[in-house]
Amino acid sequence: MNKLEPLIPQRADPYIHRHTDGWYYFTASVPAYDGIELRRARTIAGLAEADTVMVWRKPDEGPYSDLIWAPEIHFNQGAWYVYFAAAPSREIKDDLFQHRMYAISTPADNPLEGEWTFEGRIETGMDTFCLDATTFTHNGVLYYLWAQKESGIRGNSNLYIAPMADPVTLAGPPVRLTIPEYDWEIQGFWVNEGPAVVKHGGRIFITYSASATDERYAMGLLWADTEADLLDPASWSKSPEPVLTSSPDNDIFGPGHNSFTVAEDGETDMLVYHARTYTEIEGDPLWNPDRHTFVKPLRWGEDGMPIFGDAAFA
Repeated sequence: MNKLEPLIPQRADPYIHRHTDGWYYFTASVPAYDGIELRRARTIAGLAEADTVMVWRKPDEGPYSDLIWAPEIHFNQGAWYVYFAAAPSREIKDDLFQHRMYAISTPADNPLEGEWTFEGRIETGMDTFCLDATTFTHNGVLYYLWAQKESGIRGNSNLYIAPMADPVTLAGPPVRLTIPEYDWEIQGFWVNEGPAVVKHGGRIFITYSASATDERYAMGLLWADTEADLLDPASWSKSPEPVLTSSPDNDIFGPGHNSFTVAEDGETDMLVYHARTYTEIEGDPLWNPDRHTFVKPLRWGEDGMPIFGDAAFA
């Protein structure tokens, strides 16, 4: 096995999309949390040195003027969309968890050169802290998948799914898929967040992240049959154990908030995630910029289940 080095330093919540034009598109949370940055390259490795373009910057005030978190770029129904979370301007740093979800769009062939339109807030029917939206299409239906706090449930966020009427509008009420419940999900913070989707061998898999954003951060797994009703929570199974954790002997800590892409061969699934290379964090880990983007192959077992391996090795 080869010891991994960061692909892109100081980029948390990484998302890589390989488009039909053959380009890889990358976005992530930037250390200043002040806007949405894109880059593209012909190869995954090429993203490391690719030019960056800030396609949208937060306003100075208002409901989406602070803490721009976890953007994802998707090509839905003929146009590019970036889904992201943002918070209102804050007077005190401790008042963090006021995020809501928003989207911007462009019809341009190259989203780095496009004129972006602010699409507004994605309404879920619950006016509570929410973030980490992703989308995917399955059996002709576009789905929205995200993390949100629900009144009456302990913790900061659970995972929800809903069909979409269009790329910025839900077509049905949220369906809760999972809550923080296992010991490894409630270390420091009670969260299930950062969902990502990959399909393989007649199943659809959702990875997610849990616990505080330090070395305790880890990834979990849900799965369902591809022909199951994805809006029925009973269709989904949940691993009681994390599937990717810190590798302290190899100086990789808090792997999580992942996404999936495909290698240049068009066949090999690739796991994209962030992690730190040390634990001596001064102050709140959230404000530490050293969550780096890592990429490694995702392997599959004979039983059709994903093998994530050690977060420090390809």
